[in-house]
Amino acid sequence: MADKRNDDMAERKASIDSDLKVVEAKEYEGINLDMAQIMDGPDKPNPFGPGYLKLYALVALLIMNSTMNGFDTSVMSSINALPNYVEYYGLPSKGAASTGIVFAIWQIGQMVGSLFTWLADWRGRKFMITFGVLGVMIGTVITATAPTLGAFIGGRFILSFFATLAHLGAVIYVVEMAPTRYRGTVAGLYNTFYYFGSILATSAVYGAHLHLSDRGNLDWRLPLWLQMVCPGLVACGIWFYPESPRWLLMKDRTEDAQRVLTRYHANDVPNHPLVELEVREIVASLRDEPPVTEWKTFFDLRQLVKTRGRRYRLALNVTFAWFSQFSGNNVISYYLPSLLKNVGITSTNLKLLLNIIYAIVGWIFSTAGANCHDRIGRRKMFLISTMGMVICLAITAGTAADFDNTGNKSSSSASIAFIYVFGAVFSFAYTSMQPIYPTEIISNDARAKGVMCYKLTGGASGFLNTFVTPIALENIRFWFYVFFVFWDLFEFVVIYFFFVETKGISLEELDEIFEAPNPRKASTAVKRMQKRVVVDADGEVREEEIKHA
Repeated sequence: MADKRNDDMAERKASIDSDLKVVEAKEYEGINLDMAQIMDGPDKPNPFGPGYLKLYALVALLIMNSTMNGFDTSVMSSINALPNYVEYYGLPSKGAASTGIVFAIWQIGQMVGSLFTWLADWRGRKFMITFGVLGVMIGTVITATAPTLGAFIGGRFILSFFATLAHLGAVIYVVEMAPTRYRGTVAGLYNTFYYFGSILATSAVYGAHLHLSDRGNLDWRLPLWLQMVCPGLVACGIWFYPESPRWLLMKDRTEDAQRVLTRYHANDVPNHPLVELEVREIVASLRDEPPVTEWKTFFDLRQLVKTRGRRYRLALNVTFAWFSQFSGNNVISYYLPSLLKNVGITSTNLKLLLNIIYAIVGWIFSTAGANCHDRIGRRKMFLISTMGMVICLAITAGTAADFDNTGNKSSSSASIAFIYVFGAVFSFAYTSMQPIYPTEIISNDARAKGVMCYKLTGGASGFLNTFVTPIALENIRFWFYVFFVFWDLFEFVVIYFFFVETKGISLEELDEIFEAPNPRKASTAVKRMQKRVVVDADGEVREEEIKHA
């Protein structure tokens, strides 16, 4: 069996070597240019050309998948403040483990769902998205009609499981389809619609409570039904999508991949040097580490740790996954009404309205941040945002403590204000990059496995956060903010010394960055060594190093 697998691997490498030679033999005016030369030269594709506009349309519809997490976070946060919901399932009026598990089951579903990311490599990114959104619609029906708390929790697990498949499939697809120069913006916009989902959910609950609170359980059941709207739109459109070019090349479908890249990255210009470069780089990255094609080996994680560079990638992947869920953000997202109650806000309608405002603030700042990642850079924005969160949480803790001890209304107002400032600061740098940064730092052949590790870690972090938060808020109150002040300071140090910059670097060029002695320094160096492939007078292909200031 092992001999057969080795023979298959050898045959696969020989096939990729053959493809690489064919691609490298094609020259453009005698030289195969590098990414910087193409994107800064006369052959730069028009980012508003017909192909790019089609790509933006594809991403725009797929972004609807991102609304699912935001919708769930806010719909649960909002209905948790409704007396009809609390009384129907017999939930405690104060924070307790029974309330926490209703929220935290979402993270459990995410962790289980992440174990099935091998579907993205086995059947394709499109298949995983389609399977996920159809399952979400089934989960929505179960949740919205659940007669008991057990059925409600079970429905939320199913909903989360399939939402995770749809979400992760979409993340991988968007990262792989997005052009290198615009990846931060195009792919970064994906997760900003987390807040669009939040706005839909909080607005629906607010309106339903305002007009339907005297009509049984419609004020909380109706918003739950709306959870299938956005994935339903994706389910209708995904059939018309092309497959990811990187997946196509993994399956030896070179011509199909070239057609996709030509249409969406080169505005249908035949033999464009950008397409030749992208295909060459992808094929070369697969030559040294051919992708696994048997589903039984998808859980072999040695591929993620076999070299020092790959271990660095994985460490960065899981570290960011933890940071993005455990920086104080989940506490506020899920339990904003409880936080408001702690500083004197008791009106249900006012708490729901403030929930809507929080989501709108997050969407504005996350969208602005998505447009800055390709200008400022991922790493710089993480550092700025993390220090901003430290300051906001410190002020929130101090003002909440003063209100707790003295009942000072000014302190209450200041505490609420800085909760919103915290949301804006976090959203600006983190929201758009939450699924994107961990995905782009993993190599082509192991991306699905890396995404699985990212989601498992994020799910564990989120579960801990949402399960213990109601208990912590009830028992230590404002001291919970203080804990995150020191934790976020720790995050700042880790980001400064270890996080790699990915702005303007293709997914394949990152392979060289992570093999450097210090990947963080290599990615932030003022002068970066790059290579181009040239064809000499004898027809031989060779690599030539060039320096860029």
